[in-house]
Amino acid sequence: MLHEQSGTENRSTNYLPNPDEAMWVAQAQQGNQGAFTKIVEAYQRPIYNLCYRMLGGAAEAEDAAQETFIRAYMKLDSYDAGRKFSSWLFSIGSHYCIDRLRRRRIRFVSWEDLPPWRWLPTDDTPQPEEAMLAGEEAQELRALLNTLAPDYRAAVILKYWHNMAYEDIAATLDTTVSAIKSKLFRARKMMAKAAQQRQAVASAPGDVVLAGG
Repeated sequence: MLHEQSGTENRSTNYLPNPDEAMWVAQAQQGNQGAFTKIVEAYQRPIYNLCYRMLGGAAEAEDAAQETFIRAYMKLDSYDAGRKFSSWLFSIGSHYCIDRLRRRRIRFVSWEDLPPWRWLPTDDTPQPEEAMLAGEEAQELRALLNTLAPDYRAAVILKYWHNMAYEDIAATLDTTVSAIKSKLFRARKMMAKAAQQRQAVASAPGDVVLAGG
């Protein structure tokens, strides 16, 4: 069983390919199962971590990661060698998780049910990337991910946990760089606004007297 990495180890770098990756892919396309096994070994943890962050549970993440590699194997003939392989593979995993979330009837978590948002700013300005990364292990952030729409959630995870460049995220999610930047901006703004609302509720007096009451 794979388990999500913790701390800074969970943040990948841009998945610099193994020098033999192109050879493995070419051999796998020709039916070499051993070559595909090497691909799985190289990507099983980052793909599992993606699925775990998207879906929120270990068992479901394992199923999703396995399905991702099955689909990749079945679609190897359609892979374009001119495209970054990691983006192609993450695209399969991301879209599978997005579809799974949409079929699940996502239940948004009430802000009142969430713990204090100490790591977020006090106004509605977008949250800086550094603070997002610093709060990675906070329970608040995991709860927040569960409130985001699937496509927003995927963009945030690929950016802040997998350290992907905007161009790679756009390629992974089959959209444009400007669309990804917009989603990330909106996601940060929603988090900051929610934090402000949460803090306002927490600081409000217990008994509220209405004017004229």
